[in-house]
Amino acid sequence: MPAKSKAPALHAAERAPLDRKIILGHAFFILNSMGVEGLTLRRLAAHLGVQAPALYWHFKSKQELLDEMATHIFREALQEAPVYDADQTWQQWSISYCVGLRKTLLRYREGAKMFSGTYLTNASLYAHMDASLRKLTGAGFTLRQSVVSVSVLYGYVVGFVIEEQAVQPAPGEPDPKYNLASRDARIDKEKYPLAHAAGAVMFADQDTSFLEGVDLIVNGMKDLLLQPPARD
Repeated sequence: MPAKSKAPALHAAERAPLDRKIILGHAFFILNSMGVEGLTLRRLAAHLGVQAPALYWHFKSKQELLDEMATHIFREALQEAPVYDADQTWQQWSISYCVGLRKTLLRYREGAKMFSGTYLTNASLYAHMDASLRKLTGAGFTLRQSVVSVSVLYGYVVGFVIEEQAVQPAPGEPDPKYNLASRDARIDKEKYPLAHAAGAVMFADQDTSFLEGVDLIVNGMKDLLLQPPARD
């Protein structure tokens, strides 16, 4: 579902019977236009040209709608980084997983903020979790180490993108309050030289910074394999 898809408000004559797919399409349009806070069931109903109770047949609350949207995004992320490539090493899979999830979240305005804390509505997606854990346990990690590693990779990506999208909620739309020149002007360079210089790293090449963080995690995981084996 493209992040910039057009979804104009429907007139009565154009209105098709509501289903979850139609509702999701308009929900993503509002998300990309107004962000998470702007996505309300009342606004979504008005956009669809229906009364709010009509949505409750499909989604009982905004959280239930967000859960379904997040499930769609997660499915999309798995297409970016499939886990069923037997030729991939666990390191290659870890990097691919992180890059694919970030790429997907960045397609949507405040995508990571919307995605965090949601609940998967499609149990079949747990097949991908199982495959990921098999990838790691097959490489010698214990089950506990594998679960913790996947959780850390996931948490790093979501947290990184939340911060990234706070600075630039949508591609080409930076938040002016995070302007690097403004930050530099606020910090006393003589008193806090390192904090002043850090801005060029924090707000410059996000792709490089992201991959450096992934490498830190992967290298930490590698160290686990050098430790004496422990029982879960």
